[in-house]
Amino acid sequence: MQEKLKGLLQIVFAIFIVIVVFYASKYIEHFSTLGYFGVFIISLIGNATILLPAPSWVLVFSLGGVLNPYLVGIAAGVGSGLGEITSYIAGRGASHLAHVDERFEKYKDWIRKNDLIAIGLLAAIPNPLFDVAGLAAGSIGINMWRFLIACIIGRTFRYIILAYAGSMWPDALRFLTNSF
Repeated sequence: MQEKLKGLLQIVFAIFIVIVVFYASKYIEHFSTLGYFGVFIISLIGNATILLPAPSWVLVFSLGGVLNPYLVGIAAGVGSGLGEITSYIAGRGASHLAHVDERFEKYKDWIRKNDLIAIGLLAAIPNPLFDVAGLAAGSIGINMWRFLIACIIGRTFRYIILAYAGSMWPDALRFLTNSF
């Protein structure tokens, strides 16, 4: 009974975070004027939702052309990774409430053994269903710190590339307009 209550409280907490994020999203424009801190906050907010996509990558791409793209990528990666904790917590809570399919049981050991690589790669590639990976990681009991570290590393890699692409965009446009 106590495990079910714990699971239910974790899910309620994750839903509460999603609701707070939904209402805080009205202030995203304001956060974008705050430079690197704004990138961090918007990435955190954009990734704290569960299965509701928020295009924080647009800001990363745009500010990569205005601010240092390396620092934009780091701020976005750390914020994004921290935001993904909500899906992990929801998965943790669901593990106490739901029965796991036997087919999934076969893969649990492999996932646990390769958690850093699997989570890091899934976080690095543009993947709208990454929340499912967070839910799964939480539900099978992957260490939260390992999940967080792998997620931050993968997302930082992705956002540094995206910010650098944004920093090169004006030059690419100039090249294209002057060439034709």
